[in-house]
Amino acid sequence: MDASFLLVQMFNGIQYGLLLFLIASGLTLIFGIMGIINLAHGAFYMMGAYVAWWAAAWSGSLLVAVPVAIAAVAALGYLIERLLLVHLYERNHLDQVLLTYGLILVLNELQRIAWGNDVHGVAVPAAVDASIPLTDTLSFPAYRILLAVLCAALAAALFLVIQKTRFGMWIRAGASNREMVAALGIDIKMLCAVVFAAGAAMSGFAGAIVAPLSSVYPGMGDQVIVISFVVVVIGGIGSVKGALLGALLIGLADTFGRVLLPDFASLLVYAVMAGVLLWRPQGLFARA
Repeated sequence: MDASFLLVQMFNGIQYGLLLFLIASGLTLIFGIMGIINLAHGAFYMMGAYVAWWAAAWSGSLLVAVPVAIAAVAALGYLIERLLLVHLYERNHLDQVLLTYGLILVLNELQRIAWGNDVHGVAVPAAVDASIPLTDTLSFPAYRILLAVLCAALAAALFLVIQKTRFGMWIRAGASNREMVAALGIDIKMLCAVVFAAGAAMSGFAGAIVAPLSSVYPGMGDQVIVISFVVVVIGGIGSVKGALLGALLIGLADTFGRVLLPDFASLLVYAVMAGVLLWRPQGLFARA
């Protein structure tokens, strides 16, 4: 096992971690400002992949399909928040878990009604359907590099929005004290709706861009939501910075675990979470 092989696996781990960040950042924002445990977040990932597959088949272009998927999943998230979740803000987490688990079943069934149970694939765009040679025997797909760059750019944009804009200030204030934000004249209900729609859109975007790398199949979001909660717990609930670091840790641990310890790869991910929680029970960046 030479250095070039390890370098390829490190790139794979970083790319996977950045993809996890897109999903987990929306999840941690939703919980941080709204206090909602959204088990249906993985279903938005699945819907983004299916809409991207459908739009790519219709238009013949992934560049058209991805924005369509983002808009569709954002609209779906907004409707769910306005019609259902708005009634749960003052209720306990058990009610939230029951409703969002029910949403998983409903969205999975809607997917089957709309697109069936077949497994589908999305073609990689011709412009990036190539590999960059690293050695005589190893290469790295150009689309994975593009995906990593896109995820990193969105991560930077998200940090700038939250830390440097008035809207980001409202989000941070809402996560700290919703009642005070409402007393200052800010429409906290609309803020929550926008945050939930944005979180859903990020998860749908992740599903749309990962579709060319993996199959699009029913229930594909069920596994993603578990690992996304691991990322959120490691980083600290409500912390976007923590979600980024947690996602990179899990991405690298999972990738190297599958290569070096294939029989214990899944265990290694949860061992990382256990180690972090033993050191910092509140997560890496959340307040105690």
